[in-house]
Amino acid sequence: MILSLDPGFELTTLLILAAVAFLAGFIDAIAGGGGLLTLPALLTVGLPPHLALGTNKLCATFGSATAAFTFYKRKLFSPVHWRNALIGTAVGALLGALIAHWLPSQWLNQLLPLVVFACGLYLLFSKTPNSTPDANAPIGQKRQWPQSVSLGFYDGVAGPGTGAFWTVSSLLLYPLDLVRASGVARSMNFVSNACALSVFIFTGQVAWLLGLGMGLTLMLGAYLGARTAIGGGAKFIRPVFIMVVLALTLRLVWQHWLG
Repeated sequence: MILSLDPGFELTTLLILAAVAFLAGFIDAIAGGGGLLTLPALLTVGLPPHLALGTNKLCATFGSATAAFTFYKRKLFSPVHWRNALIGTAVGALLGALIAHWLPSQWLNQLLPLVVFACGLYLLFSKTPNSTPDANAPIGQKRQWPQSVSLGFYDGVAGPGTGAFWTVSSLLLYPLDLVRASGVARSMNFVSNACALSVFIFTGQVAWLLGLGMGLTLMLGAYLGARTAIGGGAKFIRPVFIMVVLALTLRLVWQHWLG
């Protein structure tokens, strides 16, 4: 196992990445999709794809852990009702991260920008489905297996947009309101982030100083974003944010596909 402590960036680049993480955390708390900003930013500054994935997982784990604990503390997520999903997410994320580790760097360089770009388009044009929650309706345990394994696998291989996919699919599959579906999404996102991160740590694909610094600034941004999420803030920030994501990924596509 090789420990990657510092990718050797200049101070200016490190400060820019920390600012990007802060912005991602701030926007994620208001509109969701913060990972769509941090991963392409890491790739854009020249971090190798495997190291970018691992470092992004370390950064993302900070935010998802904070959010998951908040939902659990407020009794908006009950692990007992989601035990199959917790197990399936962990298994899927471990398998996905292992496959990502074995994929050639050239493939990841070409694959990741397209994945981020597609997720950005989806989030830009998608609408949250209407839900009709029933407090007495049971949570389908069998439905949790295909949902959790597939989304956990995706988060292990790539990850951008996983939280949004969890929220939308949970609203479609279960009698949940948006708040509780978000609780499920954040909790499962933490599980898949942590499991995938363990694989990247074991294989030495984490830039620790960079990931920890970005993680701390992401948490600060998420805290301030949650306190700022009032009125129509999300309606303005979300499309602007997605357009920035699409611009970043277009640059990566030009660099790795057309350059």
